[in-house]
Amino acid sequence: MLKLFKRLILVICSGCLLTACDKDFEKINTNPYAVTNIDPALLFAGAQRTHIGTWNAEHIVVQHFVVPYNTGANQGFSFNVDIDGNSNPKWDQSYSGGSNGNAPPVKNLTQALNILGANTPRVNLRSMIRIWKAQVFMGLVDDYGDVPYSEAGKAVSDALFFPKYDDDGAIYEDLYKELKESIAALSTSGEYISADLFYGANAQPSTKTTNASDQATKWKKLGNSLLLRLGMRYSKLDPTKAANIVAEAFAGGVMTSNADNAFVKNDGTAFSQPDNAALRNFSQFNYAAEPFVNQLKVTNDPRGKFLIAQYPDPGAIANNLSPDMVLANQYGVPIGVTSDQILAAGSPYRGARGSGLNYSQFNVNIVAAPGVPEFWVTYAQTSLLLAEAAKRGWIPGGDAQAKIYYDNAIAADMASYSLYTGTTPISGADVTAYLNDPNVAYNSADALRLINTQYWIVNIRNGTEAFANFRRSGFPALTPNPVAGALGTVGFARRLSYPDLEASSNTANYNAGAAAIGGDKLSSRVFWDKL
Repeated sequence: MLKLFKRLILVICSGCLLTACDKDFEKINTNPYAVTNIDPALLFAGAQRTHIGTWNAEHIVVQHFVVPYNTGANQGFSFNVDIDGNSNPKWDQSYSGGSNGNAPPVKNLTQALNILGANTPRVNLRSMIRIWKAQVFMGLVDDYGDVPYSEAGKAVSDALFFPKYDDDGAIYEDLYKELKESIAALSTSGEYISADLFYGANAQPSTKTTNASDQATKWKKLGNSLLLRLGMRYSKLDPTKAANIVAEAFAGGVMTSNADNAFVKNDGTAFSQPDNAALRNFSQFNYAAEPFVNQLKVTNDPRGKFLIAQYPDPGAIANNLSPDMVLANQYGVPIGVTSDQILAAGSPYRGARGSGLNYSQFNVNIVAAPGVPEFWVTYAQTSLLLAEAAKRGWIPGGDAQAKIYYDNAIAADMASYSLYTGTTPISGADVTAYLNDPNVAYNSADALRLINTQYWIVNIRNGTEAFANFRRSGFPALTPNPVAGALGTVGFARRLSYPDLEASSNTANYNAGAAAIGGDKLSSRVFWDKL
């Protein structure tokens, strides 16, 4: 009887405790500081900072850059070795966000569109998000081929945790539709998006707008410039289709000056360029590539002093504010040559200097500093694509107009270096001398090589675009790396490989996506990269 009584008392007490706990359960267990409602414009602004290429990946394939240490993770693209960490950054910083825990652009942009809904009155914001999402996916397709698209970023909205991989050609078709529809929907009488990092209230003075009319006009130019880029991607695969899309973009109105550039300026403290920080921290391994240095030297390129420099000790460059920037004194590391070969007694190479090699590095006080502008789409890029389109007869003007686009692009790119800390303006006389150099001056017979070699230089910090245009155009005419590595034969990597994590966490869809492109190999080709 006593045991029964004790049990009854315990049940009554427990019930009282549970009732007491339940009384303010929701209030007690709600974080008063949690974000439960967010303006999609802020998600959009966060997603404007997208990945534009890694020094140790795309820039190595196109021979801007080289890491001649052929050991461990240092091997990478310098020796055509498939190192997971070198292929990951584009995927991670644009799509998955796995390594740093931050929501990447695809997730933010998808969520922002979900919040707005298809019938939102905020038509300008919705259009900007769609345009920028197209830019993000264009870069993912260009680097990898088939990627998750139709089901990407829908873990929260649709509980799709293992998205399928879509065909890369089909993705491009939808990106065309997205760009066309969103450009058309932009309204000069619509709402002003203050949060917009490119043209909004906090943009740089050179591109900032203060009203919806000017902002929407700039976004229309940005959208059409992306449409031009997309159209040019078809130039090998389907020239007729390329010509039609390029003509549409041109008629719609593309960028016309540096005031239209889509870029964000890092301050070097709160926002530092992460790849440049890595470049400084491991500087003894990193060097400018010989083809790029030679191109700058043979043309006496006035941008050269901002790009490359010789440091007394390659392992201690971060605090050296006065390296040798004289262009004649710069030397790039030959492609496919190892540090052991360079350091060997009696070698034909330049040997050691300090704790590294006696070769030039990228200028970590200017183009590779922590506080640099990051350019996603520029007037210089756009004008060079127009030059090629005019040369091909896809837009009016022929060679005469192509030369104007070409010259304007180079002058605009040189002017953009004023945004880098530590530079002085390139004079008009220097620009003119460069344009008249026999190795630079536009000529009809060699126009495609000249135009696309300049595109290579203009994209010195947009590796994704440099890599894509090199595969599309075949220029500059680089000599393949003599080390075949994972390619199986001497040549160039045609894509980046999917992350190993994707193979283990989204296995079935990864396997299907890899099989569809001929295998998850550096030698597989994206759809527009026709043999």
